[in-house]
Amino acid sequence: MMKHPILEGLPPLLQREAENTLQIASLPSGQTVFSPGDPCKGLPLILSGSVRVQMTGASGSRIVLYRMGAYEVCTLSIGCLMCGQRYRAEAIVEEATQAISLPRELFDRMMAASAAFRTSIMASYGRRLDDLMLLVEEVAFRRMDQRLEDWLSARASQGVINMTHQAIAEELGTAREVISRLLKELEREGRVILFRGRIQCVAKEMPVAKT
Repeated sequence: MMKHPILEGLPPLLQREAENTLQIASLPSGQTVFSPGDPCKGLPLILSGSVRVQMTGASGSRIVLYRMGAYEVCTLSIGCLMCGQRYRAEAIVEEATQAISLPRELFDRMMAASAAFRTSIMASYGRRLDDLMLLVEEVAFRRMDQRLEDWLSARASQGVINMTHQAIAEELGTAREVISRLLKELEREGRVILFRGRIQCVAKEMPVAKT
């Protein structure tokens, strides 16, 4: 069944049209959903799985902007649909995903005809924009050692973090060499143990970085 909260509250005619025309697509891990420069043909609605949205700079470094999980929508696509712009980032499937693509023409009619749909779209857009503002604040105003320690602290309960230094660098928007250097310092302090492709947190809770 095609169940997504964003489609609830539509007028009956649009509900029937959505049920009759929209199809569920199965996306395997690693598939590219869209790339920089692609035109936005519709609004991806995630039913299950996980999709990572990221940007790549001229130097080749990446930063993860956000992830879309079950029952979420693609905020970047909302902006592209409303402004008529092309994508400036890419989306990659992290976990096998089921999704619906809401075509531009149907999106426009839903926005015009349904106050509930408009409210849900703008609420989703506002929440994600707030998250992105926090990301900008983190990148612009906090030292990387503080950000890395907080990132490790949030995952210390796992015991072992199965991620490469490159993947962590992309999460935090910096270079792999920076992450490797900072992790080596933490290892010398006895706070982590480094292995190939994984990090073991020695204590269950990493000390919170001082500002």
